[in-house]
Amino acid sequence: MPVPVLLSTIFITLALVFYSIGVWSERIAGRLKAWHLVFFWLGLVCDTAGTGIMMSIAGGLTFGVHGVTGVTAILLMIVHAIWATVVLIRKDEIAIRNFHKFSVAVWVIWLIPYLSGAVFGMTR
Repeated sequence: MPVPVLLSTIFITLALVFYSIGVWSERIAGRLKAWHLVFFWLGLVCDTAGTGIMMSIAGGLTFGVHGVTGVTAILLMIVHAIWATVVLIRKDEIAIRNFHKFSVAVWVIWLIPYLSGAVFGMTR
């Protein structure tokens, strides 16, 4: 396996681990906490790094299902992490208790390009 492919696979898998820990621990806790936010940002950084490497391998953005859903997922992750940061800074108790609903939705959408990339990678 070429080094860039291995690195992107590692980064995107770390994104899955970090993002899943953040989202599901928040869901189980029933409230957004600062340490969940750390995992959201770690997931975003790893996903962006892995995606950037993959885009350089592919010669840019592809406009198939994987490419479009991948960009959509990263944009949602950015919105998610920023919104979570704002909610915690404002100490909005209602938003803190209900934030997990948005988190799980973004995580599910994020899984689409993750899984399509895994399937695409296995079928090559």
